[in-house]
Amino acid sequence: MKKLYSCACLLLLFSCSKLENYNGVVSTDKSKPGIVTNIKVINFNGGAYITYSLPSSANILYVLADYKVNGTLSRQTKSSYYSDTIVVNGFADSKEYEVTLHVVSRANVMSDAVIAKVYPDTPVYKMIFPTVSVTPDFGGVNIKALNKFKQPVGVILVETDPVTNRYEIRDQYYTKSDTIDYSVRGMDTLPRNFGIYIQDQWGNISDTLKQTLSPIFETQLDKNKFFVDKLATDAKIGYGWELPYMWDGNTDGGSTGWHTLPGSTFPITATFGLGVSAKLSRFALWQRTGDYTYSHGNPRDFTIWGSEKDNPADVQLPVTSAQGDMAGDWINMGNYHYPDPPSGARPGAVTDEDKAFAAAGVNFNIPLANPRVKFIRFAVADTWSGGDFAHVIEITFWGNPY
Repeated sequence: MKKLYSCACLLLLFSCSKLENYNGVVSTDKSKPGIVTNIKVINFNGGAYITYSLPSSANILYVLADYKVNGTLSRQTKSSYYSDTIVVNGFADSKEYEVTLHVVSRANVMSDAVIAKVYPDTPVYKMIFPTVSVTPDFGGVNIKALNKFKQPVGVILVETDPVTNRYEIRDQYYTKSDTIDYSVRGMDTLPRNFGIYIQDQWGNISDTLKQTLSPIFETQLDKNKFFVDKLATDAKIGYGWELPYMWDGNTDGGSTGWHTLPGSTFPITATFGLGVSAKLSRFALWQRTGDYTYSHGNPRDFTIWGSEKDNPADVQLPVTSAQGDMAGDWINMGNYHYPDPPSGARPGAVTDEDKAFAAAGVNFNIPLANPRVKFIRFAVADTWSGGDFAHVIEITFWGNPY
C-alpha cells in the first residue's frame, strides 16, 4: 500500500496530465471526419512528438491519441485543431509502441483510426537510476543522483521493517533539480537494510538499489560550551547585538542575534570556539525574519571555516575560495547559498510562505571529508540587500563531539 501511496503523491504533486476540456461549439454535422495524414514521429526520452496534417474541415475540434505506456496502463492525450502536433509520453521503456490517432469533430464524432508507431528514447527515470548512490551519513544516509534533463521525479527510500521483514517507505523526496544530493536523518547507528528506487510522474518505477548501511553517530553540540574568540579581522559588533546571541537558543526572528556595524569589509566574519573538538555533520541557520526576511543584513552567500588548532591565528579570509582550501590555520568547510524564496518572489517582496520557511530555520550539510575542528569562522560574502553589514539570529551545529 505504501508504494501505491507514493505513486499517488507523485501524480498529484507533479499534476499528471489530464485530458483538457474541449468544449467547442456543438455541431449538428454528424458526418465522420477525415483522418490525419503525413504522420511523422520525433522520439524523446520516455515519449514522442507526432506531427500530422489535419483533414480540410471546419468541423474538427481536436485530435485524440490513445496508447499504452506499459503492460497495464493506458493514457490519452488531446491536441487542439489549431496544432499539427500531439505529444505522447509516460512510456515505461525504450521500445516500439502503437499510438491510435482519431480526429474528433465538434459533434463528438470520431474518424477512423490511424496507427502511429513510436520508439521512445530511454525514459528519464531509467537514466537516473544508474547514477544513484547511497552512503552512510551522520544520523542517517546520504543519497545522490543525476537528473540531467531536470524532469520531475521521486526518489523513494525504503527500509526493511523488523517485524514484517518487508520494505516499507522511509522517505519520499520529489525534485526537478539536475543534481540530487540530500540526507535522511533521525536514525541510530545500527545496521539497516535500505532500498532506493526512482519513480516518474506517470508512476513508472525503476529497479531498487539495495544496501545495508550503518548511520554515523551525531548529536546536537552543546551551545553552553561555545565562546567568543574575537580576532582582529572580525567585523565590529553593532547595536548591542553581541555574538553570543547567535547561540542563545532564541530562534524568534524578532529577538536579538549577531549584528555587525555598516562599513564592514567582506567577508563579514565572526569567530567562536565550540568548546570541544567535533566532527561536524550539519548546521541550521535562522535569519532575521518579519519585515527583514530575505533582506537587510541576512546572509545570502557565506562560508564556514574551521580550525583544529588550540589557538588558531588570525588571517584575512578570502571572499571566494573552494571547499577544502586553507587560509592560515583555517580550512574552508563549505560554501553555502541560503535558499531563494520558495514562492519565487523577489527579495523584498516575499510572501507568508517565504516568511514561514525562513522562520523554521534552514539546514545545511557539512561535507564528510572535513576534519574535526575546535573553532568556527562564519564568513558572509553577500547579503540579501547587498549591504555592508550582516546579522544572524541563531545557528545550531550537529556532529560527533566525542
